[in-house]
Amino acid sequence: MPFVRLTKTLRGDNNSLMDYKDYYKILGVERKASADEIRTAYRKLAMKYHPDKNPGDKKAEDKFKEINEAYQVLSDEQKRARYDQLGSAYTDFRSSGGRPGDFRWDDWFQQNSQQRGGNTDDVFGGGGFSDFFRTIFGEAIRNSARGQSAQGQQGFQQEVQISFQEAYEGTVRQLQGSGKKLQVRIPAGVKTGSKVRVAGAGPEGIDLYLVVNITDEDKFERDGQDLTTTSALSVFTLILGGETEVETPAGKVKLSIPAGTQPEQVFRLGGRGMPNLKDPKTKGDLYVKLKVQVPKYLSSKQRELLEEASRIKF
Repeated sequence: MPFVRLTKTLRGDNNSLMDYKDYYKILGVERKASADEIRTAYRKLAMKYHPDKNPGDKKAEDKFKEINEAYQVLSDEQKRARYDQLGSAYTDFRSSGGRPGDFRWDDWFQQNSQQRGGNTDDVFGGGGFSDFFRTIFGEAIRNSARGQSAQGQQGFQQEVQISFQEAYEGTVRQLQGSGKKLQVRIPAGVKTGSKVRVAGAGPEGIDLYLVVNITDEDKFERDGQDLTTTSALSVFTLILGGETEVETPAGKVKLSIPAGTQPEQVFRLGGRGMPNLKDPKTKGDLYVKLKVQVPKYLSSKQRELLEEASRIKF
């Protein structure tokens, strides 16, 4: 089961040999990438390296942490601006012939000390921030934990990743920190951006808000509780009628196709959509859009019969 850990670390002086982390390179995006481009790149990588898909793979786990950290910075306007400020200074230093190990982190932080790291508390899915992150953003994290964020929110937010199936069925995540464990139920019907409040589970005893991110939410097109999917079937089934299997969140079901069904026709399967957050027994609808599959190759007999049929006037 994935963990969200609450850890407390005392940071000392900045290490001049600390490595610079290129968050843009980690996510594979340009430095001018839009918020949508960053989000798309993150979700793609998160799906690939998620611990649930790579059990026991330490390299994948480390990569997943690195991807999460990069997204924590680049998805936040204030953190991204501060990171870009540091990046410009570091790039100028390297361009002038400076070696990585010679960059004076202390000098830069003395000039930009409003959010310097210190005694930080963090909540992070799967294992914690790097020293690089803590050093740059430690104070910002601590201020947020004390309810002094720019938005004035009395609480600490942390993203939690779940699969589409977990969003449909509901799931549990385990919080760990301060020598205690707490299981948190994420209800069925949540969507990306939904917040689950855990009273007193954040740093310094404030409320923790788990912000849901569904890693494979493109599995179905979603509009509230209603879902839309596409089902491909042969042109012969459209003409003659028959049955086709349709994927639903609860498993595959058979859909009867009347003879003469048109391409792009949409069928509604009542109660096969997402659960209602307040009443999980109530579900939305699933809309199935038919997509025609035209065979690339025909046997001589099939071609002969089709040619004969084409000569008959309707």
